[in-house]
Amino acid sequence: MRIVIAGGHGQIALRLERLLHARGDEVAGIIRRPEQAGDLLAAGAEPVVCDLEAAMVGDVARHLEGADAAVFAAGAGPGSGVARKETVDRAAASLFADAAEAAGVRRFVVVSSMGADKEPPEGTDPVFAAYLRAKGAADADVRSRSGLDWTILRPGRLTDDPGTGLVRLAESTGRSEIPRDDVAAVLAALLSEPATAGRTLELIGGDTPVEDAVRAYGGRPTG
Repeated sequence: MRIVIAGGHGQIALRLERLLHARGDEVAGIIRRPEQAGDLLAAGAEPVVCDLEAAMVGDVARHLEGADAAVFAAGAGPGSGVARKETVDRAAASLFADAAEAAGVRRFVVVSSMGADKEPPEGTDPVFAAYLRAKGAADADVRSRSGLDWTILRPGRLTDDPGTGLVRLAESTGRSEIPRDDVAAVLAALLSEPATAGRTLELIGGDTPVEDAVRAYGGRPTG
């Protein structure tokens, strides 16, 4: 497979790139800053410099031509304000989806956030609330597209602990932690299981091997 990842320098994306390269896939990562290219090359990915906050749909679609799948793993990141939650976490996700449709790439996997479907509780930090709303709006946009075979993954609280290869993947899991290593492993497995299209799934640490957890959702989509 050829897979293009938006947010190619992110912590989960770099892990995913290593996994995909190791299993023989061709992977490209979209990055905003040229100085990030070396880290992608070290992970076995082709660096593609393209600022998703400034690019037009046609520009991004050209980078997706010939791809078998696209992964949106971009985010404004820690330290960014409300405005960039809108321009990256929402608008860039919609732009990437537009580009995937324009390039004829149906398989589309999104790294979202637990809690994105609900209005943030009163007292939530305003920037984090903006992030959740932006993620929720982006997810709703992707789910409305009949031209994409989408899967939305919503991990729990991310950690840098070593992956265990054991997870809980379900439409609703409850809140808990998940190592970034295991998120990347689940994303890789989702890309190999197109029958998970049409699913919005939460992910936390658990006791089910990654491949088994993903295979269990290879049936009829529930939306």
